[in-house]
Amino acid sequence: MHAPHLLPIPRDLRTKTATLFDCFQGLDGVLVAFSGGVDSTLVLKVAAEVLGARATAVTAASPTLPRDELDAVRQLSEEIGARLIVASTNQLDIEAFVRNDSMRCYHCKTDLYRLLAPVQRDTGIATIVDGAHVDDLGDDRPGMQAAREFGVRSPLVEAGFGKADVRTLAQALGLSNWDKPAAACLSSRIPRGTKITEQRLQRVDQAERVLKDEGFRQVRVRDHDGMARIEVDPAELPALLDPVRRDRVTRSLKALGFQYVTVDLEGYRPDGSVRSL
Repeated sequence: MHAPHLLPIPRDLRTKTATLFDCFQGLDGVLVAFSGGVDSTLVLKVAAEVLGARATAVTAASPTLPRDELDAVRQLSEEIGARLIVASTNQLDIEAFVRNDSMRCYHCKTDLYRLLAPVQRDTGIATIVDGAHVDDLGDDRPGMQAAREFGVRSPLVEAGFGKADVRTLAQALGLSNWDKPAAACLSSRIPRGTKITEQRLQRVDQAERVLKDEGFRQVRVRDHDGMARIEVDPAELPALLDPVRRDRVTRSLKALGFQYVTVDLEGYRPDGSVRSL
């Protein structure tokens, strides 16, 4: 099957794209672990093109999911024309997750894949796929260990896609979020060893919405025991440090319960780099 596209697919990406489409050939159906990020969106798009109604997106709704992201998964699944199942869970009931050690993501993903077991039974779909790509393989990602234990397939890895390839093909296929900034669950804003609580998660979610409402695209608000450490794209630092906007953001975040508000002058760094002060 040829991939329908709105923009030409670069020559060096055509073979990978054909391989990606082939990953879904012969399957009875797939459940796509769908976060609303560009990686899993591309997987869902291709799965839907090959399998039609037999491609189903599944999103876990929990306190660790930013409210904006839940809105995004609904919009994107509708845009693609794929069925969406939103399954409720609460990782805060998992003591090992709340402890927030180096295996936090493992416990989170294990909870997700266990959550999918009844969905597999109800739908009759055995195959679960995720949005991991080859650039993820060199990182310390305990969540990928959980995926392997549950037999989750990673079509982007199988087809040799890196992050740049994902964005290029997502744009070619007309996906609205092809250039969406990287996202991660809210628990990644809390330093290792600091207990994860619903209050902290909600405070971070609300604080990041303040920054997004100010026009910043790549945002992290790290919660260091009541001190907010703001990260934005380095190019956006001057806008954040504008005295009027800085004062407005500071007042808003203090109103949420942060005692101190700071700006990280190094700017945004990929999640996983959060550290104690």
